Amino acid sequence: MYDITIIGGGVIGCSIARELSKYKIKTVVIEQEEDVSCGATKANSGIIHGGYDATHGTKKGYFSHRGNILFDRLNKELNFGFEKIGSLILAFNQEEIKTLSKIIENGEKNGVKNLKIIKRKELIELEPNIGDAIGALYCKNAGIVSPYEYCIALAENAISNGVEFKFNSRVEDIDKKNNLYIIKTSVGEVKSKLVINAAGVNSDIISNMINDEYFHIIPRKGEYLVYTKGYGDIINHVIFQCPNEKGKGVLVTPTYHNNLMVGPDAQIMDDKYDTSTNIDNLFDIIGKADRSIPNLDNKKIIRSFAGTRATSSHHDFIIEETKSKNFINVAGIESPGITSSPAIAQYVVDLVKKIIDLSKNNKFNPFREPNILKKSESDMLPMKTVNEYINLDEDDPNRIVCRCEQVRQRDILDALDRGIKITSTDGIKRRTRAGMGICQGKFCEPRVKKIIAKKYGISEEEITTRGIGSGSEPVRVEIIKLKK
Repeated sequence: MYDITIIGGGVIGCSIARELSKYKIKTVVIEQEEDVSCGATKANSGIIHGGYDATHGTKKGYFSHRGNILFDRLNKELNFGFEKIGSLILAFNQEEIKTLSKIIENGEKNGVKNLKIIKRKELIELEPNIGDAIGALYCKNAGIVSPYEYCIALAENAISNGVEFKFNSRVEDIDKKNNLYIIKTSVGEVKSKLVINAAGVNSDIISNMINDEYFHIIPRKGEYLVYTKGYGDIINHVIFQCPNEKGKGVLVTPTYHNNLMVGPDAQIMDDKYDTSTNIDNLFDIIGKADRSIPNLDNKKIIRSFAGTRATSSHHDFIIEETKSKNFINVAGIESPGITSSPAIAQYVVDLVKKIIDLSKNNKFNPFREPNILKKSESDMLPMKTVNEYINLDEDDPNRIVCRCEQVRQRDILDALDRGIKITSTDGIKRRTRAGMGICQGKFCEPRVKKIIAKKYGISEEEITTRGIGSGSEPVRVEIIKLKK
């Protein structure tokens, strides 16, 4: 039996798990997929928002600024990779300048400081490749993060501090008997004194198993395009477009590992697991991105992907104990969910403290060693040397397994030895970047499978490429062929 069961191994569930690991309490995370970060967490913009645009007075407005200011310390402890590069919201006319002034007013109410509107001269100094915007709102506190690396770091640190994880465990029903919750999963029952529902797009289904229906999730899909590593150098900040009656436009941003990424759009979906991409939608995204940064080199596109966001019918975060006592819903956590996650976790633990007496875990270790180190162009070996390392003995830890990202065997073995059994090549990809390069895993995937199989003593047939919701295959060829 557990004191606390968290349903959902995305960034919210893992943030809460890590925060609870600071206390002497028996906690388990139940996740329906084979790994953490398999839903919306791995398929989003990876932006740590400044906290200025979420409407003041909402939970989004409350948590986004409070979450933003926690990331510097979190990154020092967990080494997941966070860079504070600042953001710009572009304005293309005077009406949009007025909108930026309203956004600043809202941001200041949320507690955000150092927001300012800059004119075109300063904008061009910051972003030489910018389009014909006349000005922008500048926020220096926004940043970028690799969202799945962040989630993995939270989970690994929670595990090292005593939290259990149960994967491939789909929740099928929940009963309550004698003040205990009996959670029926696809692989057995879990008994718990308290339940935290952080199930993302399935959070309404989980809540309705034990509560009267009071919210539902409206899945919204967003599609993205990723460009080659190094192309992120053409911009210096996260670049948004000014919101208007037609929507928020699309963003153009470098990723933490210096790819360029554009997107997303917003599509209301019936199928919450539909993460396919559509060529017409992708062209629409390219057209909108062109307004911010004209003449992007679309020959450098290496992948499209899509993620589904858990928009609630309340149009705000839902973070509260329900009428079924000792059951906490943490639902509808869409953007700025990653930004808000550390503050949400602290808030949820405060709710738990009102229900269960928590005593500090004096053995809690906040630190986690990095698995991926950011590589610049100067860190990359010449191809002749890469080929020499590729041909090393299969048991040599220095052997290069992924030539695009120059990932070595020792990096993969390290990822396999951090408390989560990884049975997909995407799981290794998220932890080491093996498969993130221009060939998208065509070279390294069979090699990665072989390493996993040998490590665990299983057959290569047991190792999958990806789970549900991993996104579509690359569309680079189609983009080149159809571009006018």
